[in-house]
Amino acid sequence: MQLEINQEALPVYEALASNVRIKIIQLLAKNKMNVKELAQELGLSSAIITMHIKKLEEAKIIKTERVGQKKISSLRVDHIDINFPEKIFNAFDTKETTIPIGHYTNYSVEPTCGLATSADFVGMVDEPKFFMDPRRMDARILWFTKGFVEYQSPNFLAREEKLEMMEISMEVSSEFPFSNNNWPSDITFSLNGVELGTWTSPGDFADIRGKYTPDWYPDNLNQYGLLKTIRIMEHGTYMEGVPLSDITIKDIPAYEDTWHLKVEVKEDAEHVGGCTLFGKGFGNYDQDIKLKMFYS
Repeated sequence: MQLEINQEALPVYEALASNVRIKIIQLLAKNKMNVKELAQELGLSSAIITMHIKKLEEAKIIKTERVGQKKISSLRVDHIDINFPEKIFNAFDTKETTIPIGHYTNYSVEPTCGLATSADFVGMVDEPKFFMDPRRMDARILWFTKGFVEYQSPNFLAREEKLEMMEISMEVSSEFPFSNNNWPSDITFSLNGVELGTWTSPGDFADIRGKYTPDWYPDNLNQYGLLKTIRIMEHGTYMEGVPLSDITIKDIPAYEDTWHLKVEVKEDAEHVGGCTLFGKGFGNYDQDIKLKMFYS
């Protein structure tokens, strides 16, 4: 589950602001349990436990299903990420471009793999040849287990403009047949032939439906990713403030006509867990891949 600092996320924050509900989460992390079992374990009445269960259900942290004559509760999520508002760098002018998910200019992928538009799958899934289908231009989500997709975007910097910093932002996750919230994958990012670093995605998420994922898309497939922002600065490359590599903005060829962005899962990676990219109309963030240049 991925949250923002906003009103929509308040039910989750409120659900977690309880010692009893934290203990319920800890117990359900080990086993599925019913209200009576939770009440006995915590030394509380079933009525009080029912109240706390309802609060956790409203926050979509747990789910309750009827099994025979009993209602059994279990966790719906196994991690929560919180995105704080982005810092605004006012010292520089900016130029920004976006790249739709299906507008890659080169690729080499291995199954499981596929693409989908806002209305349907593009060709057959797990058939790499459909990555060249003309309908790929309308794709809003794509996934692959190994290989890469490479995008190009125009570089609007003028010769007299000095590139001070660059941001690359996208919604991304691992790729597992159907989904698996615990499925690490080492995803490597490169810009203009320079490897920026590798980030390990924790999983391929389908615990809840993506906020923008269309209704036709099956519940048991990857629903959303994590919004990751890579910042290439004068003293290194960072992802959400965490060092990604020692590559600095001076290491990037900044005055070529186009930016070449490569997203890759290497065959020799420690965690070969695939990659899923989400664009407008899929996932939790209604955006395509964003490139933002800060210049003086």
